[in-house]
Amino acid sequence: MTTTACDRYLADDEPRELVILDGAGGSRLLVDRCEADGADARLLAHLASDEPDANAWLVCRDFLANPWRGARRVRAADFGAPGEGDQRSAASESFQPEVLTDAAGRRYFLRASGSPAELRWHRGSRGRGGSVLMLSARDVVGALEAYEPVCAITRAAVARYRRDRRLSVSALAVELRRIEASPIVLNRRLREAVLEAVREQGRSFSAIAMSCGRVKHDRRGNGSGETSWLARRVGLLPSSPGARPNPWVHSDTLALIAREGLGIAPREVELP
Repeated sequence: MTTTACDRYLADDEPRELVILDGAGGSRLLVDRCEADGADARLLAHLASDEPDANAWLVCRDFLANPWRGARRVRAADFGAPGEGDQRSAASESFQPEVLTDAAGRRYFLRASGSPAELRWHRGSRGRGGSVLMLSARDVVGALEAYEPVCAITRAAVARYRRDRRLSVSALAVELRRIEASPIVLNRRLREAVLEAVREQGRSFSAIAMSCGRVKHDRRGNGSGETSWLARRVGLLPSSPGARPNPWVHSDTLALIAREGLGIAPREVELP
């Protein structure tokens, strides 16, 4: 297996490295791992066989600039994915420009902008003549609280225009890889499961939070669950005054609430 070193950094006084590894069908995996022994490998991006290495460097730059630096663990399936050539061909043929609409009536669509021209997601306000704002694919997924059809449309657009020198899809490709590799996931199904437990099983937010180990005590020492912690994690309360509820949650927190708080498997509240 060929290994290409991209960069290195310190995390908790432990040297880590960013490397490109060979994947299936000529694809490449950008991985964050311990420099000493390659342990604790985390997937940052999975580049298609005809995707330029420059996209890996873009991901590296964004990753190192982010103090949180989260990514999911590398899985064996990441190295054994089915042949991507047929998938890209099918995606290319199925690409159709589409306008998506959120619950508030705002419209989301792909549009070419800038010079040189670059295909990016945009949001238009309700009605005609409103302003148009460029967004990342992740922003659109969060606004719709669903991965599909945003990822499907993005994937098809990248396949359709990957070799078109007149229109760049490099940013879209990087955004898609980051969504696929991120440990920060949508919390919509988790929120629905919590509300169902409250409605159908008579569980309280306090009891669910206590089961997750989130306990607070009053002046007399009486304990109760941190209901605000739970409400923020499932997207019912904003994290700060004036903000909107967060549609995202860390996969570890999702697993904690699912297993300990609700007594169900995390996969039951994970969105595909």
